[in-house]
Amino acid sequence: MLNSAKPTRGVVSAEPEPIKLDWPATALLIIDMQRDFMEPGGFGETLGNDVSQLARAVKPIGAVLTAARATGMLVVHTREGHLPDLSDAPPAKVERGAPSLRIGDPGPMGRILIRGEAGHDIIPELYPLDSEIVIDKPGKGAFYATELGDILQKYGIENLLVCGVTTEVCVNTTVREANDRGYRCVVIADGCASYFPEFHEMGLKMIKAQGGIFGWVADSAAVLEAMKVSTT
Repeated sequence: MLNSAKPTRGVVSAEPEPIKLDWPATALLIIDMQRDFMEPGGFGETLGNDVSQLARAVKPIGAVLTAARATGMLVVHTREGHLPDLSDAPPAKVERGAPSLRIGDPGPMGRILIRGEAGHDIIPELYPLDSEIVIDKPGKGAFYATELGDILQKYGIENLLVCGVTTEVCVNTTVREANDRGYRCVVIADGCASYFPEFHEMGLKMIKAQGGIFGWVADSAAVLEAMKVSTT
């Protein structure tokens, strides 16, 4: 159980090596835990995916989110989606593949992947507090065409705890964007998931390869342990 005091530093047991984080300079970044990706009838299912594969990430993310809130850490949620007129959705994205429904089409939770629709919103289990930041992004990466970089700079953030879906797409893209901008990223392995388990595994391997070319990978338990504050 977390102590009520605010932690300052902690060492996370991670791969390829442990990493010491300055918690006031660290943010929790939760990627695209949206109904359109997580629930039947959403965009993920229209692409032919088994959306139940993503459920395994919910509890680990929830545990870290609870701890982050208790310690006052900056929490940022992202949502991938588009304006109702699709002016920010490139035709190449809308037209690719052969889904049963395309971006903008009416679905069980409103128009698919459109901002303001029920399916675009974050799942109830991880719903943002009013005080938490929500970034709406038109692409895979959380930095592209968003205010995320400015927000992180405003709060003096240097490190990111990254989790969400899917591991190989929006999580990996965001981590690579963050790495190019100088952020140190710790990806929470069990707080990420993919429709394809083998892609999840390889996505994590790519991040921590070559001495952590894009960042570090750690389990949620290791992150939570590092966030504890000694009372002695």
